[in-house]
Amino acid sequence: MSLRLRITLATTVALVLVAVASAVAIYLLVGAELRSQTADTLRDIAVRSHAPGGHDSDPDDVDGTRHPEELGGPTGYLQSIAADGTVTRDKGDTTALPVDSRDLEVARTGRGEVVHDNVDVDGVHLLVLTVGRGEDGALQVARPLDEVDRILEHAATLLVAVTLMGVIVAVLLGQWLGRVALKPIASFTRQAEAITHDPRAKRRLEVSGRDEVSRLASSFNATLDALEASLHAQQQLIADAGHELRTPIASIRANVQVLEDADRLPPRELAALRSDIVTELDELTELLGDVIELARASDPEAPMDDVRLDEVVRAAADRATRRADSDVTIELDLQPTVVRGHSARIARAVANVIDNARKWSPGGGTVEITLVDGVVRVRDHGPGFPADSLDHVFDRFWRAPAARSMPGSGLGLAIVEHAAHQHGGVARAGNDPDGGAVVEVSFGAASAPADA
Repeated sequence: MSLRLRITLATTVALVLVAVASAVAIYLLVGAELRSQTADTLRDIAVRSHAPGGHDSDPDDVDGTRHPEELGGPTGYLQSIAADGTVTRDKGDTTALPVDSRDLEVARTGRGEVVHDNVDVDGVHLLVLTVGRGEDGALQVARPLDEVDRILEHAATLLVAVTLMGVIVAVLLGQWLGRVALKPIASFTRQAEAITHDPRAKRRLEVSGRDEVSRLASSFNATLDALEASLHAQQQLIADAGHELRTPIASIRANVQVLEDADRLPPRELAALRSDIVTELDELTELLGDVIELARASDPEAPMDDVRLDEVVRAAADRATRRADSDVTIELDLQPTVVRGHSARIARAVANVIDNARKWSPGGGTVEITLVDGVVRVRDHGPGFPADSLDHVFDRFWRAPAARSMPGSGLGLAIVEHAAHQHGGVARAGNDPDGGAVVEVSFGAASAPADA
């Protein structure tokens, strides 16, 4: 069932229910008003019947049947109820009005009144009023409701006709409201379909006003912006990776071609050639690993846990120290710190920062690592970052001129920045006034561990 049809049906049903409820209410109110007017007429008759010179003053007119025109014709009735419950009617009248306990109570006390607005006597629909008259007990006055019933019947016929017309109007109004209400949605759908059919077109939905549809359009545009940025980043990563892969692949290919003539090469050259191939394969493996890491870092579904950042830093520093080619001393000053995040990605980012500092430290140098207020600060004592390169330190595949001859994929610090941003933190690079490069990275809100 379409949304338009659901809105049309809901609107129609609501309007029909209102129309039917209104018709029923009008019918009941009209009936109550007519019965109230009839009861008022009977009260007036009862008062005049009990007044001096009224009907009761004539001993031959006990129940007032000599005045049938006041009671609605020959079917009008009057009867008296004594205090002891004795009922008195006209001598020639055999029709008895109903008497219940409430009527007898009024007769006994001579006060109050009781209205019976739906009484059937010998096939005649009556309204009966019982009125107390002091020591004389009570007087019952009845009047046929034929005229009231006819009016209500006509009213019911008219209300049914009006209600049916209202149903027709409700259907038409529901269809109109469905079209009007969904007009912005229809426009939204057409624009979205046009964008879907031509994803290369950098179009966005029109946003006007502050209603729900405008908010939806704004959210859709924001989603398109994020998707476009993600696609651009992926395309850029693929392009950059393809460019960077050409060099090691070309070198490996050239060396393999030389190996075809291995039997003519001196043993020393052959060993050097094989060593070059292994080195190139290691660089290629590192590059592919970093590209895969960047791709995985965009996955929002990775589980998040409480991570002891100080323990992650200490473990990364220990691994860097144990490396066979490491002659760098690492000094640690770490506050116990907990962050919420992806433990593997945080560990990879921290390891990249430490490896970068170790790579640029002079032989026998020191790398200083501190963790204060959730910020990991890594300082080496190398040449530092070139001043004109600080804005590019975290760019993918970017290398300073002095670093192009050194091993590495050019993605290490890019992974660091990506991980920091993913966790709501930041990554900054600079130079220490006393020399050496400084990299600071945080991973969002940090707190002390519960057992600290």
